Amino acid sequence: MTARHATHAGGMTTGMSVVRAVRSGEMLAEEALEHCIARIEVCDARVNAFTDGTFERAVCEARAVDAQRARGEVLPALAGLPYAVKNLFDIEGLTTRAGSKVRQGEPPAAADAVLVERMRAAGAVLVGALNMDEFAYGFTTENSHYGPSRNPRDLERTAGGSSGGCGAAVAAGQVPVTLGSDTNGSIRVPSSLCGVWGLKPTFGRLSRRGSFPFVASLDHLGPFARSVEDLAATYDALQGPDALDPGCHATRVQPVLQQINHPLTGLRIGVLGGYFDDHAGPAAQRAVAIAAEVLHATRGVLWPDAALARAAAFVTSAAEGGALHLPALRERAAEYEPLSVDRFMAGALQPAEWYVRAQRFRRLYRERVNALFADWDVLLAPATPVQATPLGAERFDLNGVPMPTRPSMGLLTQPVSYAGCPVVAAPLWPDGPLKLPIGVQVIAAPWREDLALRVARALEASGAAVSPVAGI
Repeated sequence: MTARHATHAGGMTTGMSVVRAVRSGEMLAEEALEHCIARIEVCDARVNAFTDGTFERAVCEARAVDAQRARGEVLPALAGLPYAVKNLFDIEGLTTRAGSKVRQGEPPAAADAVLVERMRAAGAVLVGALNMDEFAYGFTTENSHYGPSRNPRDLERTAGGSSGGCGAAVAAGQVPVTLGSDTNGSIRVPSSLCGVWGLKPTFGRLSRRGSFPFVASLDHLGPFARSVEDLAATYDALQGPDALDPGCHATRVQPVLQQINHPLTGLRIGVLGGYFDDHAGPAAQRAVAIAAEVLHATRGVLWPDAALARAAAFVTSAAEGGALHLPALRERAAEYEPLSVDRFMAGALQPAEWYVRAQRFRRLYRERVNALFADWDVLLAPATPVQATPLGAERFDLNGVPMPTRPSMGLLTQPVSYAGCPVVAAPLWPDGPLKLPIGVQVIAAPWREDLALRVARALEASGAAVSPVAGI
């Protein structure tokens, strides 16, 4: 099978389709890689998802997979799967710039990030690093140093952020899977706006060692994909304890791939109202209504203290981010993006008492959220208040109220992040398949990624939530 047989709507098939073709001998891993590189070369000048290519490394990794198969060895779980990672993951031999100009002169990474190591061990093939908001502080990936990532569904619109390159690369069919980060919504916002699947795991589930931090008490890492199967298979490959990462609380691997097609019989599925209704525009409300109807979900569930949690998340993010960057800001502030420098400086100047109060509130808040899951297994909520906004738009209209674009794309994700719950962002199409997508958050109790993925798979199987390759 040649690379041209591995296409769908101008882009690569789902990742696990590639893996199955490589396993069966229908296609070489190197052929899959050639197709992937060709797609990047065709469309990345318009999308601007990639900041770096690692094609020479990728060829070596693909040939290693093909050699394993030629020797008759059992291939690993993601054999031949092309993928890329957000520019804040360490890649051996590349400088980890984290979307910044400040770090351009830093020495190259001496080793891969832990999750990149795990992907390589699973047989996946790394093709490059992806664009992002500077130091992960933003929701639009309009990076003044490396240019904006454009939304493949409409190239004049934002891809979201801060993992905008991750969402754009998957939507454009450049790679079937990417790895990004989510502090306040940076996986779920690009997933929502670009129309792809995204998984923010439970806080502490995956190792963050070898990734550039933003907010240590809130940072998560996780995958993007165009199918739930790809999302689950990648997540399984990433799992595992890491004694060298104090923020990794996982004690064992809990595989989910074999569970995604289990029936939903007996699951209690609710739809969040109140705050999540008030901050959702018409398209977001329609998307949730579609998902609720498919899943026979109960409407009107109230999430405790959502507005307070968002405020506390802002305080926590500003304080920790400001403290991290203060030494560099004292000497090299002019090299930061204007919006970043202002926010980091403001955070560094916050009274310490604000941060302490936010963390105290967080402990109580988590208890209240966890109590909610005594009555519900999975909860649904919109992922973003509106669909993708035009590049450069300073404001959008939310039910008649003008809202600042960059901070407000996280209105609906920040309260969930602050509780540390696992979330799958599901791509819905409330205005039809040729219009703009918008995401729905599928939220489960901490450590129950399996439930969120099962419900997401049911939405996918129904045809309500799908992620075709963008026709660019």
